Amino acid sequence: MNEKILFVDDDANLLASCERNFRRQFPLDTAEGGEAGLKKIETHGPYAVVIADRQMPGMDGIQFLSLVRQKAPDTVRIMLTGNADLESAIRVVNEGNIFRFLTKPCPPDVLGKSIEDGRAQYRLVTAEKELLNQTLKGSIKLLTDILSMVDNQSFGRAQLMRDVITNVTAKVNAADPWEIHLAVMLASIGYVTIPPETLIKARAGQMLSKAEEQILTRVPETAARLLANIPRLEGVAQIVRYQHKRFDGTGLPGDSVAGLAIPLGARLLKILADMTDLQSANRARLEVLREMEGRRGWYDPELLTTVRACYGGKSAGESTVRETMAMTVNDLASGMILHSDVVTKDGTLILSAGHPINDMALEKIRNFEFVSGIKEPIFVQMPETVG
Repeated sequence: MNEKILFVDDDANLLASCERNFRRQFPLDTAEGGEAGLKKIETHGPYAVVIADRQMPGMDGIQFLSLVRQKAPDTVRIMLTGNADLESAIRVVNEGNIFRFLTKPCPPDVLGKSIEDGRAQYRLVTAEKELLNQTLKGSIKLLTDILSMVDNQSFGRAQLMRDVITNVTAKVNAADPWEIHLAVMLASIGYVTIPPETLIKARAGQMLSKAEEQILTRVPETAARLLANIPRLEGVAQIVRYQHKRFDGTGLPGDSVAGLAIPLGARLLKILADMTDLQSANRARLEVLREMEGRRGWYDPELLTTVRACYGGKSAGESTVRETMAMTVNDLASGMILHSDVVTKDGTLILSAGHPINDMALEKIRNFEFVSGIKEPIFVQMPETVG
């Protein structure tokens, strides 16, 4: 980790002295004044520690470090000042969230020890953030892998929507597009709680009992509760909760939320999900869009217009042309897509054609190969081979 240090002061002689004292001890940059310091952060950051003088013309140290906190919240901030009055110190700590407050002149060994402590604090903060990010990514991957195994149909539907979501979220200037991406992939996670026979009946259009209908209506709320338990996925949970809500406020959940009060991601997910379902019957995209535009009150009209403008090139559901190859079980790898069903030698279906091969799918196939044997060859489509 390159834990660089930035000294900011309006005194060029003091900066030169800092370079002489600490250049060999730390990777070090300097800047004359607050404005130059902010530019340095933008062009040469990130910095582990920023040390700034309290009294500088134009932008003082308090203002500067407050802006550093906004632009680089992980950076540890240290204040140097020759004016050590209590009121000034309190203001510095409150407004700049300062790690350490030092008075001038500060002996090099004291300043050096403070910098080392600041770098240790920076390592702690960034390590915790990295751990959280990796834990979150791992949790999401596990959830999507489970969904792909338990409910392949819903997972395949999400894959179709994911292929176009990036373009759409860019056009609508979504504040947190990653939340919408995750909501698309995890919107149907609640189906893992549904009895398989109920799900089969619902998808076959068979008559359901009142109890089964109630179970199905609770799926978005169930999914939202599951996701809300994961840190940082509260926004994703709200999108999933309102994924079936119509723009006029009808639909589920049965509350008073309507119009622009519905999360943007939920309004977008409603459009993409309905479009994908309608196109599953091999209907042309423009035909589907015309039908959706006639559904008054169902969709955010401006968002629907934007979505229609985004859909150029292939229709949703049209796959990129990929090379198809025959494989043995040992040849399979993550990223491939099944072009044929995977079945055991006694005819038991393991995975259907169209299922993406991920780590969980590989483990399942290999386990069945070990116990029952798998019919070979297995035909797969290779990833990212455009024809």
